[in-house]
Amino acid sequence: MNMNPDNWGRSGIATNTVLPHNLRMPNTFGRLFRITTWGESHGGGVGVVLDGCPPQLDLDESDIQPDLDRRRPGQSKIVTPRDEADKVQILSGTFEGKTLGTPIMMMVHNKDFRPEAYAEMKTKFRPSHADYTYQQKFGFRNWQGGGRSSARETIGRVAAGAVAKKLLKQRYGVEVVAYVKQVKKIVADVNPEKVRLRDVEANIVRCPDTAVADKMIRLIERTRKAGDTVGGLIEGVARGLPVGWGDPVFDRLEADLAKAMISLPASKGFEIGSGFGGITMTGREHNDPMRAKRGKVRTTKNDSGGVQGGISNGETVHFRVAFKPVATVMHKQDTVDEQLKNTTLKGRGRHDPCVLPRAVPMVEAMTALVLADHALRQRAQNEW
Repeated sequence: MNMNPDNWGRSGIATNTVLPHNLRMPNTFGRLFRITTWGESHGGGVGVVLDGCPPQLDLDESDIQPDLDRRRPGQSKIVTPRDEADKVQILSGTFEGKTLGTPIMMMVHNKDFRPEAYAEMKTKFRPSHADYTYQQKFGFRNWQGGGRSSARETIGRVAAGAVAKKLLKQRYGVEVVAYVKQVKKIVADVNPEKVRLRDVEANIVRCPDTAVADKMIRLIERTRKAGDTVGGLIEGVARGLPVGWGDPVFDRLEADLAKAMISLPASKGFEIGSGFGGITMTGREHNDPMRAKRGKVRTTKNDSGGVQGGISNGETVHFRVAFKPVATVMHKQDTVDEQLKNTTLKGRGRHDPCVLPRAVPMVEAMTALVLADHALRQRAQNEW
């Protein structure tokens, strides 16, 4: 490595230094079941390359499109009105409706982009967005729609996650589902052991508690009309995991889930099982008593959230992800420009008043990607 500071770039790394391969993969996630997403919000398209999917899994666009439809803009009155069909194309990795075991490339074209709505952001940094940090890190940025920092990047994740969900269901009997648990101070009463996809999809806010869902929808509508935004919680659930997925120490199952969830746009917190609520309990209250029945060990409650010592214990995995209010609000706010001069900026363009309804399939996707990766890692360790 060249240690002469005169040859260092903005990042502090020598500009004529070739970094090790594993230090230059910020757009890649997973080990054996690995994805690399690509594309910008206002570019020609976005997508993903999925490597490591086992061969002979039945797969075509109809397996992927339903989750992209749940993620796409313009689907209801409480999400951004950007008009994108988000139709997916599988460009490689399948033949005669089955996976080949080779890299699967999937693409969605961008069509309804309006860069003129972002013209003022060319020289001004939006508060609480990635504009300033991207500019400082790279010395250059795509100001149209936020570029890579836009939630449109998650199209690739959701597409790959749909493949992971099918693999988990067919090969391992594992079911993944997520739902809106809370919007601001409105909290749903949902049993993670019993919730089903049809319950989640019964309303536009994707909350299985119907009575509470109506209150959430009204709050989001009022917030949108006021030119503001609101955040909340999404709960993720994975049922049917065998005992043994996950690894000790740094690759604990909950650690990988946490990284996956915090990598999502607008996410700000992660907790599993009892989470932060566990601090109010004693050890005796918090422990999950164990019982053996017909050769299987089960717990009588599940404050561990299905993971102990970083390894799945056979119970339902359940966790929550906190999402902040969307940063773009239709009110004038203090900011600075590229010359670091004080100025103001009012939000423009088409934005979600609340990310939660569209983030539900994103949480499911990242859950499935983590679990598929650990399923393959467990198989590689024990079946040789």
